[in-house]
Amino acid sequence: MTAQSATTLARLVQTGEVTAPEIVSAYLERIAALDAAIGAFQIVRADRAIAEAAVLMGRADLRELPLAGVPVAIKDNVPVEGEPMRVGSLATTDRPSAADHETVRRLRSAGAIVVGLTRVPELCIWGTTDSASGATRNPWNLQRTAGGSSGGSAAAVAAAMAPIALGADGMGSIRIPAASCGIVGFKPGPGVVPSALGVSSWYGLAENGPLATTVEDAALMLSVLAARPEVARPRPPDGLRVAVSTRSPVGGVRVDKEVAAAVRAAAGTLADAGHRVEEADPPKPPLRLVIGIFAHWFGGAAEEAATLDIRRVERRTRTHVRFGEFARRRRLVRQDDREAWRRLNEAFFARFDLLLTPVIACSPIEADGWSKRAWIANAYANVRFAPFTGGWNFAGFPAASVPAGRHSNGLPLSVQIIGSRGRETSILSLARHLEILQPWPRHAPPSST
Repeated sequence: MTAQSATTLARLVQTGEVTAPEIVSAYLERIAALDAAIGAFQIVRADRAIAEAAVLMGRADLRELPLAGVPVAIKDNVPVEGEPMRVGSLATTDRPSAADHETVRRLRSAGAIVVGLTRVPELCIWGTTDSASGATRNPWNLQRTAGGSSGGSAAAVAAAMAPIALGADGMGSIRIPAASCGIVGFKPGPGVVPSALGVSSWYGLAENGPLATTVEDAALMLSVLAARPEVARPRPPDGLRVAVSTRSPVGGVRVDKEVAAAVRAAAGTLADAGHRVEEADPPKPPLRLVIGIFAHWFGGAAEEAATLDIRRVERRTRTHVRFGEFARRRRLVRQDDREAWRRLNEAFFARFDLLLTPVIACSPIEADGWSKRAWIANAYANVRFAPFTGGWNFAGFPAASVPAGRHSNGLPLSVQIIGSRGRETSILSLARHLEILQPWPRHAPPSST
């Protein structure tokens, strides 16, 4: 049962072929069997999830619920009523959240059952999921990271411990783990899905979005999160103008040859299918805007840490927070910088409908030890690993990570599809077309887990 897609599971519950408690029990058994090795979950809601699934079966509208009985994992920076939200830190409170976040409320209203909260790095700062709670490992190779900061959510989906999961993306935190784990991850643009993450959603950089094994499941989940039912069934589009670029946006960062080749192969596949594909590099930010991107990353973390006992946070986080406090004092977090960057990229997208790039520059790096290393080691590793995502958060553009084959080392390869504001449907449609043209394995092979 855990091999089924979310779309299929919902249909089975709607038609009465299986019950929600049966589905939830199957996933809880898989979590119990696998998660000690992977470390995807911070909290598993075993008894509560079973009880909530039983209650769901009594709903009069069960046949109309788009996620009827579908287990969902929630990233541990999103409040779930009755559960503590630790955000990967020993400095946060262990008091239970008083109410569900709006995204969780919408998922539950649509029939989804929350099976657990998934691990994140401290304050969701990093592209690896490693904290005092332990490292989240990649289901394709347990020595490698699942990415971050939604690493727990991505690992849970890739290992079939949940069919879908909620992630949040401030500098790539949905797309980086999706690419690392070989699944679909989607970051919408501003205002599409309720964000309301922490103090200010990292000054508006961060968005909530779906992680799934198919584009159809990601679109279905997005339709619930956005309260837009029309998004649920993306169809392959007619000839789009697609730019393709494998140039790193960060000077000096080398892109793995197989990563670049996967992007070019996907572009060739789309060209053969009738899309107008052209090699074209998006603009690079001038120094002032590079400073602005980092100022938002630093400043957002400093906002989140302001109410915490800084002595209880990790050494790397303390350094990051100090940079953020400096950025805030010097008024380096400026909305004007984001608008300038958006305008630069809109000029580029006037020529193209969508852009295809890598998500990560190399295969996932090692899983362990990052929470104990210095800030500079973490920052260098993150920039070398994942330079392609943060700029699109700064611009406020939607983007998706879509699987695109296997590296010679056995780990997944992925491509990023980016569009200007309001192009969520176009991104999902092209992702669906790519899924049809070059299908991918939906879960990590059993031998790896």
